Formats: sequence, C-alpha cells, structure tokens
Amino acid sequence: MFSASCHYGLQAMFYIALHSAQDKNVELSEIAETQNIPKHFLSKILQLLVKNKLLISMRGPNGGFRLSRDPEKICLLDVVEAIDGLDIFNQCGIGFRECDDTSPCPIHEEYKNSRETVFNLFKNKTLCGLAGDVQKGANIMDHGNIMNPNV
Repeated sequence: MFSASCHYGLQAMFYIALHSAQDKNVELSEIAETQNIPKHFLSKILQLLVKNKLLISMRGPNGGFRLSRDPEKICLLDVVEAIDGLDIFNQCGIGFRECDDTSPCPIHEEYKNSRETVFNLFKNKTLCGLAGDVQKGANIMDHGNIMNPNV
C-alpha cells in the first residue's frame, strides 16, 4: 500500500522519536546504518520530512535530525501524507482508475473497509504512542530490533 520511501520514512521517524531530544540530534549515518536504509535514499526522505515540517535538520558537529514537535503531536498519517500523500486511501485495490462507490470493482467494498481501517490506525497512532508500546515490551521492537527491524 505504501511506497518504500514511506516505509523508510516511518522507520526513521520512529527511530528519531526514540533517540533524539531537545538538545540531541540523530545523525543521518546512524539512522541509515541501524535501520539498514541506503544513506543517499534516506537523506532525500528526511529532507522531504524537514520540508513538511515534521523534522528539524541541523548542520555541524552536533548536527543531525530531531522531531519538529512533541512526538504525541505527530501521527503516522502525518508521515504518510508528507511522503506518499493521502490519495492512496482513495485508490482502487486492483488499480482501476474509475473505481468508486457508483462504479465499484469486484473488491471495492472490502478494500474500502481495509483502507478506512488503516487510515484510522495511522491517524490515531502517534510516535509517542508507539514509543510507549516499545517501553511496555509489547512488540518486537523491545528485543533490539528497532536497530534493525529486518532481523
């Protein structure tokens, strides 16, 4: 459903939320290495997130990235919107251009329900909420896999 750029952006934002602070930035190379994301590709994604005011970028010896606002004020949908846009929540599951409620494809209703579920999940999940889930030990991220979720 989401592009590779969007997946990488979500992973990077979550990593930054866990590892940055008001006085501590996270370096591009650290994110790229720990998340196994090509550095040049990640750089473009992070600059897009800076442009969309989700991240702050700093240069110099203490440079890197940090969130532009509190993690409880950044939902996953903000990241998706910045990278892929929200049109993906209106597209046909099969790829027809004319698929809608009046002229549905064979999977229209089921796919529409799935899209709405994912939309609401991403709208209601914040970076802060995800970090809280990790601290509770409720998922794979608590086993060190936040450093490399592909493990």
